[in-house]
Amino acid sequence: MAVHSRYLDIAAKIRERIEANEWEPGAKLPRLDDFAAEYGANRDTVGRAIGVLEAEGYVWAVQGRGITVRYGTIRPRRPRGNLVKRNATAPGYSFPSATSQEVWKHHISPVVSAEPLNDPRIAKLLKVEPGALVMRRFRVTGPESEPPFQINISWIHPRVANVPGVASQAPGPGDWLYRLEMAGHWPISWMEIHRARMPSKQEAALLEIPTNLPVLEIVRVGTSGSDGQPVEVTEYIVASDRVETIHVLHRDESAQDPWPDEINEG
Repeated sequence: MAVHSRYLDIAAKIRERIEANEWEPGAKLPRLDDFAAEYGANRDTVGRAIGVLEAEGYVWAVQGRGITVRYGTIRPRRPRGNLVKRNATAPGYSFPSATSQEVWKHHISPVVSAEPLNDPRIAKLLKVEPGALVMRRFRVTGPESEPPFQINISWIHPRVANVPGVASQAPGPGDWLYRLEMAGHWPISWMEIHRARMPSKQEAALLEIPTNLPVLEIVRVGTSGSDGQPVEVTEYIVASDRVETIHVLHRDESAQDPWPDEINEG
């Protein structure tokens, strides 16, 4: 077989095996070297075959994490609206993408630490000086039985960092926000800033995606209901194939009743 079509033949064979459920969604495929030995080809040819399957949506090839079978040609996707819900089974809040009935799993152990806040954008939103020592909550979470959905990094304003329970990981999501409200900051209100960007290598590895897949970055600012100042800023990083945002559009004053005379006369 000609070299230029050899990788297509290998891609077809691996595709057939995936469609026959030899490997379930989320399973790791053999290494390139293993496939090369099995099919009597060199590593580069197998790599080109995997590239074809990745473009078709059958696999993810993530540096340092191997080759993973995707959850169908499209991974589980969730709409993200604008409702914050109180948890049904435990204190706390569920934010858009989650439901109030779910308790998402942690894909790595959650980490809480005091870190310098060196990102000037986040520091400005939290209203602290860049480089200030701030409590940082780091999580990689998602629904049960699904690949990691999001990275979330919360920066807690120093004036509320000592509120009991803020550093803990309670069973219900958003429990620490509930604790802030109980400490005198009811009701916390939130504003979000959305933008698309490319992931870092570390972010791609944590989300189990290739580095050429864009992510949606959502920065949420939580403001105290007692003094109107920020108590937390949370950065969510979600693979772009896992979420779609839904927003209701509102008319500006300038777009109200554009033809009042014509309509009234008619």
